[in-house]
Amino acid sequence: MPMITTRIADLHSKSDADIIVALVDNYAQDPMGGGKPISDDVKAKMVPGMQATPGTLVIIAEHEGTPVGLANSFTAYSTFRAKPLINIHDLCVHHNWRGRGVGSILLDAVAEEARRQGCCKVTLEVRDDNPARRLYDRKGYKSDPVMMWFLSKDL
Repeated sequence: MPMITTRIADLHSKSDADIIVALVDNYAQDPMGGGKPISDDVKAKMVPGMQATPGTLVIIAEHEGTPVGLANSFTAYSTFRAKPLINIHDLCVHHNWRGRGVGSILLDAVAEEARRQGCCKVTLEVRDDNPARRLYDRKGYKSDPVMMWFLSKDL
């Protein structure tokens, strides 16, 4: 197993911003990410938008200084538990690094940061047909006993 390290990204660093955009774009081109590259307009706005969003947490995974994955997460609040929570919005592992434990390491890093911040839980949404569901099951992520739907409305 290759040595993978993680670190919290500096959203004001050009090199970290480039890493974030490149890894999200790599994921977007995968069938689970929609199967097409991100537009230049979205690439230009992605990190500035994250900078402007309170509670943004990006964890980068690296192998010998080379970025191999990241978790884009955002802090939210559980009214039922009166504590913050972290929602993983994107778990991106470069396609050349899948199946090598990078996703597991990123999930552990997010959970550790959530504990450090006093969060009550970590949440994520996943497509029903995403093979990464096996990883989430192994890491202790459970679906609610009542089927929940993630709904959206484009504005």
